[in-house]
Amino acid sequence: MKRKSLLVIDDDTVFNGLLRRQLETMGFTTAGAGSWAEAKQRLAEIEPNAIILDFKLPDSDAAKILGEISSQYPIIVLTGYGSIPNAVSAIREGAEDFLTKPVNLDELELTVRRVLETAELRESNRFYRNQLASRRPGPLIYDSRAMAEVHAMIDAVGPTDTTVLILGESGTGKEMVAQALHECSTRAQRELVAIDAGGLQETLFESELFGHERGAFTGADRQKKGLIEEAASSTLFLDEIGDIGPAIQAKLLRVMETNTFRRLGGTKTLTAEARFVAATNRDIEHMSREGRFRSDLYFRLSRFVINVPPLRERREDIEPLAHHFLALLTRTAPMSLSTEALKLLVAYDWPGNVRELRNAIERAVILARPSRQVRPEHLAFISRNQSGDVVLRFGQDPTLEQIEREYLRQVMAKYGGNRQKTAAVIGMSERHVYRLIEKYSLSG
Repeated sequence: MKRKSLLVIDDDTVFNGLLRRQLETMGFTTAGAGSWAEAKQRLAEIEPNAIILDFKLPDSDAAKILGEISSQYPIIVLTGYGSIPNAVSAIREGAEDFLTKPVNLDELELTVRRVLETAELRESNRFYRNQLASRRPGPLIYDSRAMAEVHAMIDAVGPTDTTVLILGESGTGKEMVAQALHECSTRAQRELVAIDAGGLQETLFESELFGHERGAFTGADRQKKGLIEEAASSTLFLDEIGDIGPAIQAKLLRVMETNTFRRLGGTKTLTAEARFVAATNRDIEHMSREGRFRSDLYFRLSRFVINVPPLRERREDIEPLAHHFLALLTRTAPMSLSTEALKLLVAYDWPGNVRELRNAIERAVILARPSRQVRPEHLAFISRNQSGDVVLRFGQDPTLEQIEREYLRQVMAKYGGNRQKTAAVIGMSERHVYRLIEKYSLSG
């Protein structure tokens, strides 16, 4: 793990040097500045984990400085002007703690370590609260030989830091494979960090991935760390990697080649410590040959490839998956699955793969609740879908927008939410399909 870094801002050159040497013997890396102007120059070059700040500087004081940067860095105020009013002022302006000169070195070390731990916990809690919006996938459930081979590959590459590319149709369980890779790695003590490259506009995706500095663009009123920073010592899962544009492809390649990056609007070069796992339902090898995806990025991503087969090619997995989802959805009031219903599930081709199967079981559970058993009539919609017909029905004369929305919804449902297949069927670009999905608030 990288040593924590501290910036000591104190105009007493001798004291500054002595304090830095003591902190370095405690296991920290340090940098120093003798004024606020010099400190700002250092902060443009480095990213300290915490700052030790003299209460009075030749060109500023702690109250003003805390007002500017306390939201970005944990700060310990250190001063020879020890008084209760000064302490109250510093804490009010955002200081994490307040120590007086001469400071006891044991007390200093305890304070610095506590402040760093508190800051790390606060940042982790904030980030993981946001991550709860995306549901953590469950375990891999399978009986098929094909998925046993996938699991063997996970066991082999999981404990390494090798970049992995997961290929497979929409809904096959690529995120579950990514989670399994993470859980058998040395990074498993931290949560997997995931981002959907296909679900965000390019500028927003770049900001989410790399972070941004205050003022980097309209509305950027504060500094924000990107997911690459948040995933330090963890795994960063880039879903739908085939959807990212050329500019982001170039920046992502640079990160993977140099392990460094910069936030949007920033000048500091930061270190990327995350392990990269990517996934796509697109043929990015073919796209790279056509010039629609960078070939050098494809080769970097495809050092180790795991292909997740569609559910129709591993029908042995349908029964254990169906029983798993049924048990998961009926924990408080268990249900059974009739033999006839199971035959219907196994016979269906599942264009939406495992995701569609889960949705089908969830719907059947709702319909079967009074009888406590899922029977074929509760899965009648599967038989209708097997015909492949798209039928539009409205209770009144529809508007063109209503027709467009319903048609798009049904085609998407038929192909399990796969935007690429939907776009090909209805004859428009995938980007335009995504805009319509956004316009009509449809899940894609």
